[in-house]
Amino acid sequence: MSLNNEQLKKLKLILFDLDGTLLDEKGEIGSKSVEYTKKLEKLGVQFTFASGRLHSALTDYAKELEISTPLISLDGSLIKNYPNGDIFYESFVPEKYVEKCVAYADRFMFRIALCHADAIYYTEHNTLIPQLIDKFGARFDEVPSYQPYIKETLEVVLASESKDYLKHVQNRMQFPYAFGLSTGFTKSYTSKGIYYLEIRKKGSSKATGLNRLLKHLKIKMDETAVIGDWYNDRELFLTGALKVAVENAVPEIKHLANYVTEKPNTEDGVGDFLELVYKVKTQ
Repeated sequence: MSLNNEQLKKLKLILFDLDGTLLDEKGEIGSKSVEYTKKLEKLGVQFTFASGRLHSALTDYAKELEISTPLISLDGSLIKNYPNGDIFYESFVPEKYVEKCVAYADRFMFRIALCHADAIYYTEHNTLIPQLIDKFGARFDEVPSYQPYIKETLEVVLASESKDYLKHVQNRMQFPYAFGLSTGFTKSYTSKGIYYLEIRKKGSSKATGLNRLLKHLKIKMDETAVIGDWYNDRELFLTGALKVAVENAVPEIKHLANYVTEKPNTEDGVGDFLELVYKVKTQ
């Protein structure tokens, strides 16, 4: 798949997924990605992240790349600036539904975690949560009870080996049993045989986060590139942005992409794409 130079010339914003995309197997950004991000920033291109991570797990990378554009975390549930910490958008799961999720977890023996902006909370009955949940770089806090943390929950994550029971609960957290929620069912990136049910307030996704950010920045969708690899990037890859998949991306994301890098995340495939953008913009 080839890229149109005119598409690259007009790019004003490039959005990275982190894990499996921008970061290598050690959780580091490739040297070429760092180099060309900074070169493109000098040409007026802005950068941001859209990740399932917590905001606090994005800030070190934003500092490394000298990014000052608001960051999209928890798959669109929070858009928060760095380094000043201004919150541009946040979306809490209604308390009654958080309580309902806790009850389902007790009933079906799921692992459950409540994700807030800067920490993930779990109880002593859920001690495997830090090993099971793919929220890289997050601070995990064990607490005596979920009750004090029901408020200001941006995302509830249920984890289990039982795909069928999780699907049953997903159904129960949708209309007509629940209103105004968005549910996502995925398999773990790192824990074999583990499935996740992620529950957020409706209207929060990487794609809606991008739309909100573009409106704030006064940038058009066709002036934007999104780079990803995994199933939770799918909604981004259904937008009108230029869609770039790294070589290691799952087949569905590659199929939706306008361009697939020759190299995977472990060989800084993103850096090669950024170098291409830079060369086109400086011709």
